[in-house]
Amino acid sequence: MAGMATRTTRRSQRRTEALSRERIVGAAVELLDSAGEGGLTFRALAERLSTGSGAIYWHVANKDELLGAATDAVIAGALPAGPGDPAAGPREEIRAVALGLFVAIEEHPWLATQLSAQMARNPWGPVTPRIFERVGRRVRALDVPEENWFTATSVLVHYVLGAAGQNAANTAGARALGPDADRAAFLDSVAKAWEDLDPEDYPLTRAAADQIRDHDDREQFLAGVDLVLAGVMTLRPAAPPS
Repeated sequence: MAGMATRTTRRSQRRTEALSRERIVGAAVELLDSAGEGGLTFRALAERLSTGSGAIYWHVANKDELLGAATDAVIAGALPAGPGDPAAGPREEIRAVALGLFVAIEEHPWLATQLSAQMARNPWGPVTPRIFERVGRRVRALDVPEENWFTATSVLVHYVLGAAGQNAANTAGARALGPDADRAAFLDSVAKAWEDLDPEDYPLTRAAADQIRDHDDREQFLAGVDLVLAGVMTLRPAAPPS
């Protein structure tokens, strides 16, 4: 009897050790990627992990905590760690941070919504400071005065998350058209519709319609980052006359 109890205790300990918070969060990310927020339930998660819901609750209190942890895990993996590469320069580092977020949001369709929720409802949690710090360090390295750090960093973060979120929505819309949907054909149809607009009401939109056909989403995104950075650079103190 004593030996059986010991073996049972050891098996229980191995299961507890195997079912870590990291494993739970990883499985939650997989469920979110495949089924969206609605598909992330503790029952589905327990089935994926071959365990009971009670064991999951030991590590995560509720779904909101789980969504926050999944969001933070993806963002942590997308952002460069440490102080950065001095050889790259702060502008290139900001572009790298921005592109990392862009790709993460594109690859995880649920992420844009969760980032907005985390930044609005839980700005003291890990996600908002993590993003703000990664961008803000590089803003500081551009010799932007301290009184402008918050504004400059906020503008960059808002552009990056907004543009990346819109791109993710566009990607999701394209996927909804089916596996046979052709991006070039879709963009061509949009361009033709813009070209047919009233020339008096939409002169600029009609003129820009042709640029839709061949644009690259990532290049356009990074061009926007460069435009914001050009504005940020005007905040630096003027160099003394030689």
